[in-house]
Amino acid sequence: MILEMKVPSPGESIKEVEIATWLVKDGDYVEKDQAIAEVDSDKATLELPAEMSGVITLKAEEGDTVAVGAVVCLIDTDAAKPAGSTAPAAEAPKAEAPKAEVKAEAPKAAPAQAPAATSYAAGTPSPAARKILDEKNIAPATVSGTGKGGRITKDDAVNAVPSMGTPTGGSRGTERTKLSMLRRKVAERLVSAKNET
Repeated sequence: MILEMKVPSPGESIKEVEIATWLVKDGDYVEKDQAIAEVDSDKATLELPAEMSGVITLKAEEGDTVAVGAVVCLIDTDAAKPAGSTAPAAEAPKAEAPKAEVKAEAPKAAPAQAPAATSYAAGTPSPAARKILDEKNIAPATVSGTGKGGRITKDDAVNAVPSMGTPTGGSRGTERTKLSMLRRKVAERLVSAKNET
């Protein structure tokens, strides 16, 4: 039997909703009451639960605006649950075991690198120097220390100049995305309130 899943009414004044995200893919097996999609209305974001168990066929795309009562997906309730659904879970711990061995070997290599440093103080700012560097938004790694053992002194911090590598002016990267129904309604109300004031 093919069940048609329709958009339920989230409220009496709401006539349409927008499919925000599908939580399942086309052809997936879904359980009864499993959340299959998130829908946006003028007032809230709601989860759409599956009415029956079966294989789902999506009839709307993410971002589509659909009327309340419209069919958004079909669920084939006669389809059998896939037998291999429990097998991947059993194999997962075996796959993780080799990774754990690699992680155990990694700390052994770290002590060999430690003697290469000239001094424990190299590149470390004094408390006064750290405060000055923080105020200037300069990373201690970019300042060469002239103090004992390569320590960054207060004078080094005072004389440090921020890197010119990152431009402060110019246009920033901008991105335009479609507003959700809730955000559109809020923006509409804010503009009307501003105009009425």
